[in-house]
Amino acid sequence: MNIAVLISGGVDSAIAVHRLLEQGHNLHLFYIRIAGENGECSAEEDIEMCNYIARKYALPFDVVSLHDEYWDNVMQYALDTVRRGLTPNPDIMCNRIIKFGYFEQRWGHEFDRTATGHYATTVERDGKVWLGTAVDPVKDQTDFLARISYGQLSHLMFPIGDLPKSRVRELAIECRMPNAYRKDSQGICFLGKINYNDFIRRHLGERPGPIIELETGRKLGEHRGFWFHTIGQRKGLGLSGGPWYVVRKNVHDNVIYVSQGYGTDKQYGRTLNLTEMHYITENPWPGATSVEVSFKNRHTPAFTPGVLTPAGDGEFVLESAEPVQGIAPGQFAVIYDKNHTVCIGSGIITGAPVIP
Repeated sequence: MNIAVLISGGVDSAIAVHRLLEQGHNLHLFYIRIAGENGECSAEEDIEMCNYIARKYALPFDVVSLHDEYWDNVMQYALDTVRRGLTPNPDIMCNRIIKFGYFEQRWGHEFDRTATGHYATTVERDGKVWLGTAVDPVKDQTDFLARISYGQLSHLMFPIGDLPKSRVRELAIECRMPNAYRKDSQGICFLGKINYNDFIRRHLGERPGPIIELETGRKLGEHRGFWFHTIGQRKGLGLSGGPWYVVRKNVHDNVIYVSQGYGTDKQYGRTLNLTEMHYITENPWPGATSVEVSFKNRHTPAFTPGVLTPAGDGEFVLESAEPVQGIAPGQFAVIYDKNHTVCIGSGIITGAPVIP
């Protein structure tokens, strides 16, 4: 097959290229530039590595720009969300809108498939394609793919989803990849190496306000703007005598509420109210009043068991079997089947503890 491969300069996409070539496919490599000349991050080191991989395997390589589309959709979404006191997930939106949206429309559609270095798999059931979890649960990235469409999924390949990360590193060493020991990127998709708070400060500024202990009403300190903080956050509060966790926000009055202690029950909950439910392939439980599922509340290796129940008007209630830390409105709850082998889709968390 003729395959467009999205590469990043990292070891995962490099080994995806290597494996696809071993399988006999014809490849064209692409790097998506999402920062302009004065953008949020520098991509030159990544592009240099991508060029090396292209030369190593004698493959065509293009750098394509989606900077404007990125700003208008992903970055603006992130800023609008935090401005409202909610918690965004830019990586999910980047995959849906940029990597598998605009790229597919302009370049990817000319190929039989588009491949990436994501840790995910595809599963065929009853003639339909489903998004399957990766062999390596620690590296599984299906939660970042939980808003893609069925059309996008049907055109995708994940060449390393059946490998543990350790094996990917071994292959890179065996193939003498220059990035074999390169650290995995820890940055948010749209920020790269830029600090998240610096990005928010640059675009939203600062608005000092009180940090209040929820149980006593005692003022403990000041924050620089509610948009710098999310529910469940511990670091970055600058308070002594902790640990302290953000448990509520009053957006109207610019107040952050915190609670003390690792075991404070104020940072935990069992009920997640969801809206805008999105099924990647289809709803596998049509007509069901409730269904046992597993889910992720944030990017962790853990899949939490729960029960998903329709609440009418497109709303759902997800009851967790275990206490969930940091239920943050605006974030995505990613839904899997009971045995967490297939990612069904996702819903947006609504309701408290954000106080409008």
